[in-house]
Amino acid sequence: MREALALADERLGLTTPNPSVGCVIVRGDRVVGRGVTGIGGRPHGETQALAEAGSRARGATAYVSFEPCAHFGQTPPCANALAAAGVKRVVVGCVDPDPRVSGQGIAILKRAKIKVTTGVLEAEALRLNEGFITRLTLGRPLGLLKLAMSVDGRIAAAGGDSQWISSRESRELVHRWRRECDAVMVGAGTVIADNPRLTCRIEGGRDPVRVVVDAHLRTAPAARVYRQRSKASTILVTMPANLADARQRYERPGVEVISVATHAGVIELDRLMLEFGHRGW
Repeated sequence: MREALALADERLGLTTPNPSVGCVIVRGDRVVGRGVTGIGGRPHGETQALAEAGSRARGATAYVSFEPCAHFGQTPPCANALAAAGVKRVVVGCVDPDPRVSGQGIAILKRAKIKVTTGVLEAEALRLNEGFITRLTLGRPLGLLKLAMSVDGRIAAAGGDSQWISSRESRELVHRWRRECDAVMVGAGTVIADNPRLTCRIEGGRDPVRVVVDAHLRTAPAARVYRQRSKASTILVTMPANLADARQRYERPGVEVISVATHAGVIELDRLMLEFGHRGW
């Protein structure tokens, strides 16, 4: 199961809107198949592991970090595929909260007379896909706050001249988070002060969508975040009263402008998060 979780962890952030799922198939004391969810969510980890295992899957044990799916989508259910391959036992990290699955994948396996063990390294399995689970259960993405702060509560030198107050290791972690997350969001003040790129700069990474919350259109349309060459888009979030002006000033290929209701002149972030959850993030 730890190997299945490690496979899923390496693909984390690249499988949206699906969870990242690792599968390891063991026959006797040998691993005969490994698989992980494909980029963009297809193919699923179980089908890849079964393809690698071939006929050796018959009578084997499959370790899956997330409950095998039970519904027909772009591909048939993975629970059915495991049963058809003749595995004798399936070990599951955690149950999928998706109402189309949620125990039904396990039920399919049991009806096929397959022994099922659940809850193996469950806490680790749940944490690995906590973003997917948050979207499924609360309708919004999971948010990570990135904050570098000195022991006396400061985020920069008094003169504002310090580029970083964090370490190389913490900056590397930030870029891993950017690869894993579907979006990185900043306020107008950060764009004005730092003119950031908000890209992922690690090998094998991918840029997240860049979100700028700018209710009053204080950021410069020429800022790097709006002109960055990237496969990922930038979204400017403003108040409804400024929507038409924002579209005229900022929209271009790769830049989307949306409006969200405000309260006392401040964007209502809970509404914005529901919009992002609707997008599958």
